[in-house]
Formats: sequence, C-alpha cells, structure tokens
Amino acid sequence: METKWASDHLQVIRTLMERAALYRRALAPIMLVSGAIGLAAATAGRLAHFNTLREFIVFWTAVATLSLVTALVLTRRQALKEAEPFWSLPTQRVASGLFPCFITGLGLGAVALLHPHLIPPWLLVTLWILNYGCALRAAGFFMHRGIKLFGSGFLFGGIALLLLAPSCPWLSGIPEGHCLMGLFFGGGHLAYGIYLYFTERKPSA
Repeated sequence: METKWASDHLQVIRTLMERAALYRRALAPIMLVSGAIGLAAATAGRLAHFNTLREFIVFWTAVATLSLVTALVLTRRQALKEAEPFWSLPTQRVASGLFPCFITGLGLGAVALLHPHLIPPWLLVTLWILNYGCALRAAGFFMHRGIKLFGSGFLFGGIALLLLAPSCPWLSGIPEGHCLMGLFFGGGHLAYGIYLYFTERKPSA
C-alpha cells in the first residue's frame, strides 16, 4: 500500500513538472479575465449603490462564482487545446488545496449574513483577502512558485488591513469595501496576469 502511494505521489510530481509551462499558459488568461471581472464588479458595486451588508455579500459571492466558472471554462479550453485531460490527478491535487479555503470564505459570508453585527464590512473583506491568500499558497505546492508569491501578496495586504483599518474610518464602510475588493481581486489578478503574459515563454514554431 505504501509503495503504491509513493509511486502515485512521484507520478503526480513528475506530471506537474512536465505541465508547468501548460499551467503557466492557462494562468495568464485566467488572471487577466478574473482581474477584469473584479475591477468591473467594484465599479458596478459603487455605481449601483450596493451599500447594505446583504447586498455586498450577495453581489461579491455572485462575482466570485462567475470568476470561478470562467476559470474552469478557460482551463478546460486550454486542456482540450493541448489534448490533456481536464480533471487529471494533478488538477485534483490543486483543487483539493483550494477547496477548504473557498468553503471557509463562503462560510464567512454566510455568518455575516446571519449575524450582520458580528463581522463588520472591513473585517469581512480582510478575512476574504487572507483566506484567498491561504488558498493560493496551498495551490502553490502543486504549481510553479509564482502562485505562492502571489498568495503572499494577499496575505501581507490582509495583515496590513487588519492593522490599519480599525484606526482608519475611511476604510471601514461598504463603499470602501467595494474599492478594496476591486484593488485586491481586480487589480491584483490583472497585474499578475499581465506579468505572466509578458514573461511567458512562447512555444517555438
């Protein structure tokens, strides 16, 4: 049993190393599209005046769902293009690393909906940012190291918000929450997507 587990584990590592370039090519469009969705959502949230906590949570949960579905579609398209299986064992490993943190983020939103005075808007946004950073760090164990660094940016940014927001009233409102979500989940993804696009090694003709 242990020999089979070790063999499977080594096969996963070997496959991940072989597909590093493929995953990097798939990540660039995912990050760019996710960034565009995040920035558009932040603008829409401010213009539509989604300024109650319920509206804020429902709106950004829908945005997160849209981003996740879009990422899955882009990943599947890239897998078909490269004649690779979509739900491969390495992909399952990455999903297993992301899943607990995503469920935690959904749970935080549900708690804030049920008990609106328990988690203020700025703290909910901060916890979402920290939780997403943890998810990226977990996924980084099965992908290239850039994802870990990207996740660290969310962690350090979330920690900075934890320290600054309580003493900065201009960060504590729901309109400001839209701006923070747009900055991290929109601007962050867009910046990383641009970096991946321009540093990607193009396949030789």
